[in-house]
Amino acid sequence: MDRPPRPWQNAPVNAIPQGTLSTRTSMIKSDKWIRRMCREHRMIEPFAEKQVRDGTISYGVSSYGYDLRIADEFKIFTNINSTRVDPKNFDAKSFVDFKGDVCIVPPNSFALGRSVEYFRIPRDVMTICLGKSSYARCGQILNVTPLEPEWEGHVTLEISNTTPLPAMIYANEGIAQVLFLGSDEVCEISYKDKKGKYQDQRGITLPRL
Repeated sequence: MDRPPRPWQNAPVNAIPQGTLSTRTSMIKSDKWIRRMCREHRMIEPFAEKQVRDGTISYGVSSYGYDLRIADEFKIFTNINSTRVDPKNFDAKSFVDFKGDVCIVPPNSFALGRSVEYFRIPRDVMTICLGKSSYARCGQILNVTPLEPEWEGHVTLEISNTTPLPAMIYANEGIAQVLFLGSDEVCEISYKDKKGKYQDQRGITLPRL
């Protein structure tokens, strides 16, 4: 049996009542919003107002996101110490530090990097970060947790090489896209309020308890 339409389903957008699932007050942020927030509130520094493509893996503003770059400093995982990987007690000696234009990630291993950009996330925004297809199609998978309201810092990036061959990562070029999701109301407690352990992080940050 068909249900009768809800009052707002066929209504114009400006007539939809507040408090319903269709208010459209929670949405993904556009390129215009991203540019404004960066100009007026330094949300991303340094900031590329247009998408840069020529001869590089693209970075900068897209229609509904921002493609961040990976910096030229890396920590490459090695099992030379034959130790266990413990997120509660991570051994920094499990990494080899590398600085350069191209990082080679060993087969079936991973490396840590960090964004060129420093982010300052607004209090009413949450972001998700997705790896670029140029790397994903080569078996390089990127993982970044959401950037929470009022978090700020360099983004630590984890790049897994899922192939049996060495993989190349190009510094100062695009690596991932950040999507900014606006909430319909401001949160009670932000990441800054709760003094999150990764607040104000600079450079590549290892696991903290």
